[in-house]
Amino acid sequence: MEGYKKFQNKACEYFPCHKIDNIEDFNCLFCYCPLYMLKEDCGGNYTYLESGIKSCMGCTKTHGPNGYEYVQEKMKLVLERAKNK
Repeated sequence: MEGYKKFQNKACEYFPCHKIDNIEDFNCLFCYCPLYMLKEDCGGNYTYLESGIKSCMGCTKTHGPNGYEYVQEKMKLVLERAKNK
C-alpha cells in the first residue's frame, strides 16, 4: 500500500493548479514545492518573472504519477543545501 504518495484536493478552488493531460494523475501532495529553493537545480519547467521571482506555473514534475519518487531523489540535495545555510 502506497497511499501516502498521492493526494488530491478536488475541493481546492485552484484544482488542478497546473495543466495536466489526465486529471486523475494529478497529485496535490506537494502543493508547495519542496524543491523551489534549489533554483536551477530543481529539474522542473520553471521561468523567472521580470520581478526575479521563480514561477513554476509550467511545471508538473512533482504533480505527476512519479512526483513522490522525484522529490525523494532530490531531497538529498535540499538537505545538503540546508546544512550549508
